[in-house]
Amino acid sequence: MEHYDVIIIGSGAGGGTLAHQLAPSGKRILLLERGDWLPREPQNWSAGEVFVDNRYISEDTWYDRDGKPFQPQVHYCVGGATKLYGAALYRFRKEDFGELRHHDGISPAWPISYEQMEPYYTRAEQLYRVHGARGEDPTEPPASAPYPFPAVSHEPRIAKLAEDFAAAGLHPFHAPCGVMLDEADMPYSACVRCATCDGFPCLVHAKSDAEVLAVRPALEHANVTLLRNAIAVRLNTNSAGTAVSEVVVQRQGAHESYSAEIIVVSAGAANSAKLLLSSANEKHPKGLANGSDQLGRNYMFHNSQAVLAISKEPNPTVFQKTLGVNDYYFAGEQWEFPMGNIQMVGKSAPEMYRGEQPLLTKLAPTFSLKEVAEHAIDFWLSTEDLPRAENRVTVDGDGKLKLSYTASNDTARDRLFGQLRSLLSHLGMHEHHLIPRWAYLENKIPVAGVAHQAGTCRFGSDPASSVLDTDCRAHELDNLYVVDTSFFPSISAVNPALTAMANAVRVGEHLLDRLGRDGG
Repeated sequence: MEHYDVIIIGSGAGGGTLAHQLAPSGKRILLLERGDWLPREPQNWSAGEVFVDNRYISEDTWYDRDGKPFQPQVHYCVGGATKLYGAALYRFRKEDFGELRHHDGISPAWPISYEQMEPYYTRAEQLYRVHGARGEDPTEPPASAPYPFPAVSHEPRIAKLAEDFAAAGLHPFHAPCGVMLDEADMPYSACVRCATCDGFPCLVHAKSDAEVLAVRPALEHANVTLLRNAIAVRLNTNSAGTAVSEVVVQRQGAHESYSAEIIVVSAGAANSAKLLLSSANEKHPKGLANGSDQLGRNYMFHNSQAVLAISKEPNPTVFQKTLGVNDYYFAGEQWEFPMGNIQMVGKSAPEMYRGEQPLLTKLAPTFSLKEVAEHAIDFWLSTEDLPRAENRVTVDGDGKLKLSYTASNDTARDRLFGQLRSLLSHLGMHEHHLIPRWAYLENKIPVAGVAHQAGTCRFGSDPASSVLDTDCRAHELDNLYVVDTSFFPSISAVNPALTAMANAVRVGEHLLDRLGRDGG
């Protein structure tokens, strides 16, 4: 059995970033990825292939709370979910780290403060080349450095939308975005500012994803090994049950075992919980690190809505995801509770509307789908999903993953939608044409939209109510860590990727101290 200093399971926002952080240390690092390199092919930029035919979606089958099978919208490849994300790299608000009272309940406080996370946010923004503008968003938390790159500019129709939001008394801002774009020198810019960014793989490798900016640089170090198409199926412990002794991997139809001083799980909130639950043994009968009975619980994935508004004038925008509004993040007009974040989503195309019933039934008699696309302005609304113990991942005797989930904060979600709808006439839109878009949820099963999944291995200072300690180490196993979004006690109302990246840098610093910094 081959031995390493560190084994990292998963190469996405958490695992890939951690590998990058540890790579210069000289320590032997094994990075396990259950998928392969995502193919670079013309289909990367095909809306029909990506959104309708689900070309890059996993073939997994999960089960909902009623035992009905569904295909989760997950991507298994080097770089994980970041290969197809929209690269909206927001910091959580400072208040998100404290207790927040919502209409449906409480968003719990984190065991660390925003101030403790802030330096790692700055480093993650630098690593992932985030473009943005400080000072525009009134909810923006304090930062120790400016964004490393200037904000991505608005195209004319979105600039007009920003002006209209401001005229309505709101505070629109340039959304923080991770792309390798140089608008001052486009002939030398890696990013070509195309329409196929949000939800698509980047054919020219100009999106700030974990493969391009974390894994590939890590692999330049001879001490880092990437094993692809390698599924971690079980973690075995020593006889005392105090540490993980080996990782059992399924690869090429056979099982292999690897050992390390440190084991880091970063397979995504659902699959990380599944791995730990599937590793139950005599010392850990309910799953590894599950003495609190919190493992798999408190699953969250945002109460989000993709909606399409019809502009009275054409919207020829190509790169649309440049604008955000957080005026309703903590409260709203005549509403004392948080509602959430409004941002743009990638520009829709006629191919994405195939089978979308609201569009076909409400708009088709008046507009062709081509006309809809030409006049569409697309928004993404996110409301915080509250952690609930009954929203959980379980694994049956056959190894099937069951995701039991009931949405929370519906009233706040509906209020946020209502706020946007009430603004339409002031924004140059048709008042009655704010239509749900299902491009991200083709099979109409809300629980399948797991792009923002979090929870299941929450961290905390009390072993009785958490799975991990504040260093993201399992309370009950000395060498087991979890660094994906599983550790979140709450999910806020903004995209989780940057927080996962920042935390991976934070945990990486801890691990370097623990291992000793041989070579750097």
